[in-house]
Amino acid sequence: MNDYDCFNWGGCVRIASYNIRKAVGLDWRRDPDRIVDILGEIDADVIVLQEADKRIGTRAGVLPLDRLESELGYIMTDVSLRPLSHGWHGNAILVRSCFADHLSERIELPMVEPRGAVSVRLEHPDLEVIGVHLGLTPGMRRKQMCALQKVLADRDHPVLLAGDFNEWNAARFPFDAPVTVVSPGLSFHAKRPKVAFDRFVLGPGLRAETAYVHHSALAKKASDHLPIVIDLAFTGIT
Repeated sequence: MNDYDCFNWGGCVRIASYNIRKAVGLDWRRDPDRIVDILGEIDADVIVLQEADKRIGTRAGVLPLDRLESELGYIMTDVSLRPLSHGWHGNAILVRSCFADHLSERIELPMVEPRGAVSVRLEHPDLEVIGVHLGLTPGMRRKQMCALQKVLADRDHPVLLAGDFNEWNAARFPFDAPVTVVSPGLSFHAKRPKVAFDRFVLGPGLRAETAYVHHSALAKKASDHLPIVIDLAFTGIT
């Protein structure tokens, strides 16, 4: 995109999801600028992040917000409860600064460990993107996905779920038509990917034009997950 134009993908919106592991790479260095460089490679309109905050102390966010805005044109949506956090339970969402008209919220999920979902609804185009990072046990993940399925059913506008579902078995996804689960490919472990933990779930009115795992040299060492990307087209809700 030139000059960070919004909604400029031939009628598509590009969404990315990335578990950044608090910006700690496979070399065990915390390198936030490396994450920013990868986000620049992807060039998405909306980016949902998992593990964007530290887990202890003030739960401070790990990314350089000034660089994200000045170089890439991104702003962090307001979903945090703590003053230094980027997100809620580590879940955060970046949007192009040209998407000035948006609403953000936190979505409660069943949980034992700290988990939840965060949402941003764009005005133009009318689209809600929900970022998720689900639990570590199969039973809790299913409860969380059932809760998210109810969220999708209650919406009267296009909704996309994106994130780290922590689910090895695609057969355990409870989403039914007209909802579509899109698995772009193997995204974990970044060094030698064998599992598709990271996925998209498309509600009515949406279609995947392309979906893929971002395999760059930087991405292969910046986190234990690889980013996933989808170019999203609108089909209308019936």
